[in-house]
Amino acid sequence: MAKQKIRVRYAPSPTGHLHIGNARTALFNYLFARHYKGKFILRIEDTDQSRNIADGEKSQIDNLKWLGMDWDEGPDKPGEYGPYRQSERKGIYQPLIDQLVAEGKAYESYMTEEELAAQREEQKANGEMPHYVDEYAGLSPEQKEQKIADAKAAGIEPVIRFKVPTNTTYEWDDLVKGHISFESETIGGDFVIQKRDGMPTYNFAVVVDDHMMEISHVFRGDDHVANTPKQLMIYEALGWDAPQFGHMSLIINTETGKKLSKRDESILQFIEQYRSLGYLPEAMLNFIILLGWSPVGESEIFTLREFVKMYDEKRLSKSPAAFDAKKLEWINNQYVKAADEDRIMHSALLQLINAGKIEKNPAPMTVEWARKLINLFKRQMSYTAQIVEFTELFFNGPENIDEEAKEELATDDALPVLKALEKQFSDLPVFDTVNILAAIKAVQKETGIKGRKLWMPIRIAITHEMHGPELPESLELLGYELSMQHLRAMIEELS
Repeated sequence: MAKQKIRVRYAPSPTGHLHIGNARTALFNYLFARHYKGKFILRIEDTDQSRNIADGEKSQIDNLKWLGMDWDEGPDKPGEYGPYRQSERKGIYQPLIDQLVAEGKAYESYMTEEELAAQREEQKANGEMPHYVDEYAGLSPEQKEQKIADAKAAGIEPVIRFKVPTNTTYEWDDLVKGHISFESETIGGDFVIQKRDGMPTYNFAVVVDDHMMEISHVFRGDDHVANTPKQLMIYEALGWDAPQFGHMSLIINTETGKKLSKRDESILQFIEQYRSLGYLPEAMLNFIILLGWSPVGESEIFTLREFVKMYDEKRLSKSPAAFDAKKLEWINNQYVKAADEDRIMHSALLQLINAGKIEKNPAPMTVEWARKLINLFKRQMSYTAQIVEFTELFFNGPENIDEEAKEELATDDALPVLKALEKQFSDLPVFDTVNILAAIKAVQKETGIKGRKLWMPIRIAITHEMHGPELPESLELLGYELSMQHLRAMIEELS
């Protein structure tokens, strides 16, 4: 591998925002390039003008950079193989399409969309797989010429179709899946390589671009396997060598066992959604790489540099990769716990501001209070948007007490503990963590009640919850007035 010139690419269409599956494709190509000291190219496949969205390309670039990737050539890094947008390469494709037509390997097709749709419906009704049937089959040269003249007179714009060779096997040794072969009769007939608007189709443009950009290896999703024989036909027709292909396993929804679909709303699937929830880029990258690739050993947390060093394409899985949202949360929690305090503070504070819990441009005292609050929940957070839910008590007061918590307060020890605590709190000079802890210990000494029977009634009475972060720190942040208000309300209820 070291002697070979390694050039790989990630070539998204700007028809939407960066999807988990596309991010994985980009990452595996990136790791392959960096591991073998090769080149990683970003190319924008924007020939389907009707489906492109305004900020599709920007989303791809911004989110790839957010994940920690860089590239050697691309729309924002011009190189000698450009342009790097297909829409700007039309002049490269046209002479090659003309060449195939002149050589009889492609031809003008004038069937309308309505005729094609009718053909497909008839085939379905007959139990056949939909396929294109040569519109000129059985016609004499004169009849064919007249048919084309009539179509032109009617103002019909043609597409250019590639003439599929008959009785031919197309095969390759896939870097992930092993040996694969297709018979030419199984791919659906002559296929379009140039649309009516003059733009090339994906299967043609990708061949030309990969050849012209000297791409050596193509790693892409399993859904592209069926495209590969069509592309091999074009490589053969133009007299070019094909790159090595590797088709990565599908990503499936762990809950349903079905292929991850953009229509599946039970799972967030776009990188920007995870960014907005406060996931960390290095955690997302770590999780995505483990979708269909496994490192040696039991460890699962690695830096990008470590992934580059140990990457081995032979460890790409043939089996579907399970998208486990709980595992993603666990991985992100590991990174949150290890992250710099200021970094988590900044992200979580923005979540509180966006949720309307804290005003924009908060005063220094509010920021300091928020810092303590966020630190209290730092180890708990799987992503920083959770801070809004975790801190509901501190903004909107406690929730209603559930039945299990009521049972905890039904013991004979609860009321004496709460009454003793009220007195201790009333005498505190400063309501801070140190004094709160001292007050609780004084209650223990006074009542002789300790452990769960001491702490649980206090936590439930003031927070209405049975679980949470350190209690003295929580009460300091809740403040004296609210803590006493909740405490007295509970004493009154129990009395």
